[in-house]
Amino acid sequence: MFDLRFFEIYRNPEYLLLLGEGAAMSAALTIGGGMAGFLFAALLAAVRHYKIAFFAQIAAVYVEFIRNTPLIVQMFFVAFGLPLLLGYQWPFWAHALLALTLNFSAYFAEILRAGLAGLGAGQAEAADALGLPKWLGYVKILFPQAVASMFPSLNSQFIFLFLTTGVISEIGVTDLTWAGLFIDSRSFRSFEVFFTLTIIYILMSLMFKSLLGVLYGRLFKWKVVR
Repeated sequence: MFDLRFFEIYRNPEYLLLLGEGAAMSAALTIGGGMAGFLFAALLAAVRHYKIAFFAQIAAVYVEFIRNTPLIVQMFFVAFGLPLLLGYQWPFWAHALLALTLNFSAYFAEILRAGLAGLGAGQAEAADALGLPKWLGYVKILFPQAVASMFPSLNSQFIFLFLTTGVISEIGVTDLTWAGLFIDSRSFRSFEVFFTLTIIYILMSLMFKSLLGVLYGRLFKWKVVR
């Protein structure tokens, strides 16, 4: 029989505080990186959709580079490589936020590009018929429909990327995984600690999924669900 001692975690105020602060840090960086990455992805998707000069090729290379390299490699490059190249130093959480933004943007951009391609030429022609500039037609007509049609994919990608954010603990960010590793090093109760982390990650994922579902219902009331 296993000698499980979960009480060593939940009866220790220091451990509970660390887990709470770590969960808050993970959530804040995920939301911040997700929002900033989504805005950057909207720009990348527009550049590629409209095939804007050589910028479309640059955007395509960027997306493929990010999507074909591990997040942890990107994290180390942003946290330790860029400061050496550019001569600046940020807090570790800021480095993590930048790396997550870049990572989110590439995946979101590819999803949005697929959504725009699925709209067909009719929507763009309708925007042109209304006399809208291309950028306004994109913002008002094409982009909302692309987001609505691809929202389930964006939702799933957001949750998946949230679950990979545990690697930010490798650069010293005090996120949820860092809190678990710290508690494990003090309590030597590995099973109990990582089982607790698993439950917290599951609950946070379900929370994000529910919030995104509510957001979808609020933003896209006009979307007909088939």
